[in-house]
Amino acid sequence: MSHFVVVVGASFAGLSAAMQLARARQRVLLIDSGRPRNRFAATAHGFLGQDGQSPQAIRDEALRQLLRYPTVEFVQGEVVSARQVDAGFAVVLADGREELAARLILATGLRDELPAIPGLEERCGSTVLHCPYCHGYEVRDLSLGVLATMPLSAHQAGMIPDWGPTVYFTQGIHEPDAEQLAHLQARGVRIERTPVVELLGKAPALEAVRLSDGRLIEVQALFTGPKTHMASPLAEQLGCLFDEGPQGVYIRVDERKETSVPGVFAAGDAASPMHNATLASAAGVMAGFSVHQSLMATH
Repeated sequence: MSHFVVVVGASFAGLSAAMQLARARQRVLLIDSGRPRNRFAATAHGFLGQDGQSPQAIRDEALRQLLRYPTVEFVQGEVVSARQVDAGFAVVLADGREELAARLILATGLRDELPAIPGLEERCGSTVLHCPYCHGYEVRDLSLGVLATMPLSAHQAGMIPDWGPTVYFTQGIHEPDAEQLAHLQARGVRIERTPVVELLGKAPALEAVRLSDGRLIEVQALFTGPKTHMASPLAEQLGCLFDEGPQGVYIRVDERKETSVPGVFAAGDAASPMHNATLASAAGVMAGFSVHQSLMATH
C-alpha cells in the first residue's frame, strides 16, 4: 500500500482533511484537478482569519503549509475512476497513473448549472451570487434581486432585505405560498412574476434586468440558486448512496463523514445540502479525524 489515504480534491474540504491526517503522521496523497467550484469568486468572506482573501490565495497558502509535513504528497491531475480492491481502493488518473490506498476521501465538489439567461454566466461570482452570507455585505444597500430557480428561492428572498431593497423574480414558476407571501410582504420584498430574460450593463457590473414584456427593472446584484451536479463521477462509480437536496443530489454521509461504502469518506459541497467555505472546511476536519481513527483499528 503506497498511501494510507488518498484525498481527491484540494479545496477547503480536502485540504482540511489532509491536514489532520498529516498531523497524525499518516501517508497522504492529495490529488486535485485545479478546477474548484469557487474559482469564479474574486474574494472569500466569512471564513475566520481569511476574510477578503481570494479563494486561490487561501488554497495556495494552505497547500504550502500542508506540504511541510513529510508524509504528504500532492499531485496536480484528475482522478477519472475509482474502484474497490482487496487492499482498499484504487484510483486512476487521466494520465494512466494508478494509486492504491486503504481509505479514500472524496472532496470533489460540485458543478453549477445556471439558468440559461443571457448575461447571467459572465457575472457569476461578481454580481450574480448564490450565498448572502458569503457576498451579501459587499453588495449592501444596492438594488438587489432574487432570481427563483427552486421552491427554496422564496426563503432566500426573505433573507436578502437585510442587505438591501429586494425584488423577488418568481419567473412565473416559483410562486410563494400564502405564508411565504405574508413574510415577503412584511419584509418589504417586491414580487415580480414576469420572467427575467436578460441581464443588462457592462459585465461584470449589473445595471438592470429585462423582463419578457420589455420592462427594465434596476438591479445591481442578483442572487440565485444554481442547480448542482457532481463534479466527479467517483462516488457513483464506487456505489455510494445519494440524498436529494434543494439544488441537486449530494453524497450521503454519517456524522463521521463516512459514505454508505465502508472506507470511503466524503466532505465539502459534494456531501452536504448547505454550501459554505467554513462548513466545507469543518467537514474536512471531521473526515480527517474519522479516517485516522478508522485506520487505528487496523494498524
